[in-house]
Amino acid sequence: MTDDASVLIEGPWTHRFVGANGSRFHVVEAGTGPLVLFLHGFPEFWWAWHRILPMVADAGFRAVAMDLRGYGASDKPPRGYDGYTLAADVAGTIRALGERSAVLVGAGAGGMIGWTTASFHPQMVSRLVVMGAAHPLRLRAALFSDPRGQVAAATHTLKYQLPRYEHVLTRDNGAEVGNLLRRWGGREWVNSADFADYEARCREAITIPQAAFCAMEGYRWAFRAGLRLHGYRFVKLMQKPLVTPTLQLHGTQDQAILPRTAQGSSRYVRSSYEWLPLRGVGHFPHQEVPELVTSEILRWAK
Repeated sequence: MTDDASVLIEGPWTHRFVGANGSRFHVVEAGTGPLVLFLHGFPEFWWAWHRILPMVADAGFRAVAMDLRGYGASDKPPRGYDGYTLAADVAGTIRALGERSAVLVGAGAGGMIGWTTASFHPQMVSRLVVMGAAHPLRLRAALFSDPRGQVAAATHTLKYQLPRYEHVLTRDNGAEVGNLLRRWGGREWVNSADFADYEARCREAITIPQAAFCAMEGYRWAFRAGLRLHGYRFVKLMQKPLVTPTLQLHGTQDQAILPRTAQGSSRYVRSSYEWLPLRGVGHFPHQEVPELVTSEILRWAK
């Protein structure tokens, strides 16, 4: 049986655990300097950043990747997968690392949490870099207005609303995770030698007990919140424009969050903002073009 130890992969970094927002989070740390905190997406774990962490550390930063609530070696409580709590997890982790603020870098679902953290805890996010992630309200609007585009792209998340769908994710050693990586990744990366190892690690991580359930719960909250007062309040709070300088990277081949969905996010940023399309790249720029992504993170962080 897979356990948490499977994600404690050796490398030019240290593994440790910090307590934040009532839970215990696994963080992977390299370098010293201003904090850059990395948030992975679905169906990934901290390893999403294994190529970028050492490069950012070498450039004079304290590079830290965390396993989000429910993933990897972090705690997997049955609750807390709403936008408010996930943002508080990130703000709490910044404090637990002894810092007052961080440059926040998020990909996919981690990018959505990045938008939310910068919105709810603006003083804690000095700069924001998001990739493969539309602003939550932009995504919400596209799900109402773009049935042939974003709705079609998001049909898999509708399946996640089914009870016990997590068993589909873990079946055959996480084969469905491999299918998602293939469907959403850019063609060049999916057909490269690097892909097989990355797929194997993500498949193994999703079979850690409770990890698949926790991953589904985030999607379930996002879907159900739209029908509840809790969600109405979330939308009202997210309407306040961001005061954090924001860089948005997006693959032109992204099949999970369409470029046209993500592009409208600028209307929610009052501070300096840049949109950077990545030609021929899919939903995982941090895997597909890590050197390019690193140079953009460093440019924005400095």
